[in-house]
Amino acid sequence: MTVTIKLEAPLEERLRQRAASTGRSTSDVVRAALQAYLAQSDDEAPRSAYTLGEDLFGRHHGPADLAEGRKQHAADAWAARHAQRGG
Repeated sequence: MTVTIKLEAPLEERLRQRAASTGRSTSDVVRAALQAYLAQSDDEAPRSAYTLGEDLFGRHHGPADLAEGRKQHAADAWAARHAQRGG
């Protein structure tokens, strides 16, 4: 089967460079990439940044308004540190 696709110039250039660097035709590179993509199960499909870090979100505790009250939080932390040192 023959398939025609339209590629943006940067993607076409990357395809041509990959083909040239591996000594293969652009058709061979596209065919191999398509086979690799189709061989993935839905579970192996690329995941979003949220999905990749989902188990880490909410694990760290701290002031909820840290961005808004950052100067006050820094001053409080500085004072607490000096109090610990006896200073």
